[in-house]
Amino acid sequence: MIFVTVGHELRFDRLMRALDEWAGTTGYKDIFAQVADLGDDGYAPQNFQWQRFLDPDAFKTNFDQADLIVAHAGMGTIITALTMKKPLLILPRKERLMETRNDHQLATAEQFARREGIYVARDETELGAELDKLIKNPPPAMSTAASPFADPKLVEAIRGFILDGRPSP
Repeated sequence: MIFVTVGHELRFDRLMRALDEWAGTTGYKDIFAQVADLGDDGYAPQNFQWQRFLDPDAFKTNFDQADLIVAHAGMGTIITALTMKKPLLILPRKERLMETRNDHQLATAEQFARREGIYVARDETELGAELDKLIKNPPPAMSTAASPFADPKLVEAIRGFILDGRPSP
């Protein structure tokens, strides 16, 4: 199953439209999406099931059951995919399309594209091509899960800076 999530703050019509078109063209139906609030003019997918919001238990269940996660380049989703060893396909939001306030998601996607199990589509055309590849040759689970906790050295450096005003080593 492909689980699609866009976070809870902003809808992501470009992702939903591209995925819906891909699903309609390929006939692939095993997709479930969390789409956020569509408002009066948001894009409602026609070729797969979706819900505006999921409670934390439903979100976790869908994430657990997914063979592939498709999402914006949100850190919550990226960290969850890395800790659960789930393959993740990212389509970053773009400032010039008024999908976000700046292009931090492009930088995030580029940084994480180097990680095992993280795939990046830079535009809608690449999204369909990447999905075709990932469905035809499903990626294995990541070999190592990321820790859900910060490195103790980082915690100590931050603690030292806050409490003592000393810079990190």
